[in-house]
Amino acid sequence: MPPLRRRPRPVRTHDARMTVIEHLAELRRRVIISLAAVVIGTVIAFWLSNDVIGWLVRYYREATEGRRDALVFTGPTDAFVVRLKVATYGGIVLALPVWLYQLWRFVTPGLHPREKRYAVPFVISALLLFAVGAFVALRTLPAALGFLLNIGGEAQEPLLTSDRYLSLVMLIILGFGLAFEFPVLLTFLLIAGAVSTSQLRRWRRGVIVGVAAFAAIITPSQDPYTMLAMAVPMWVFYEIVILLGRILRR
Repeated sequence: MPPLRRRPRPVRTHDARMTVIEHLAELRRRVIISLAAVVIGTVIAFWLSNDVIGWLVRYYREATEGRRDALVFTGPTDAFVVRLKVATYGGIVLALPVWLYQLWRFVTPGLHPREKRYAVPFVISALLLFAVGAFVALRTLPAALGFLLNIGGEAQEPLLTSDRYLSLVMLIILGFGLAFEFPVLLTFLLIAGAVSTSQLRRWRRGVIVGVAAFAAIITPSQDPYTMLAMAVPMWVFYEIVILLGRILRR
């Protein structure tokens, strides 16, 4: 009697459907890699955090017209905690290429081969748009700070703690960077066939209202300069994606 041969196990390709358990295991692996990258980026950013803080304090000096040269802290551990916060935000930014790539690899098995080739353009465009968003945030920051520090009139003198000021600035930069990923998300949905250019045109009015509301909610400073600086580019990006969708359809 010939020996029984074990049937070879089928090799699962990336195009095969994944079970729920496999999907969760894949998500866990991608999240761990992304978190590890953030931790490494945080360590690097902590080493540079004092230079970053000194650079961001210049905007405070400009907004107060030189009346305040430095920020203050009120507790013995506050300065260290602030450096940790700045380092954490910096780590998220430094790890941006890694977790964007992990995000793309997580959704890749559900895409067609034609759509998978956009991995490199997706990561590069997301990085560039995040950098543009951070640049716009920094360009808007002096006007926003001037509005916030002077709206109280002469009866109120600004004396900001480092924690409150730097948390606000880092949130503004991060918020602008993430908001400027809006066209990447829309383009991905167009390529994947989840939406069409005709749908985007029909949704134009609602999107304009939604973008304005989003900018009003996500901007921590709540000043009109920051909200306009975020809402207007997002609306322009929306129109650009519609034009891009027509080009890709040809």
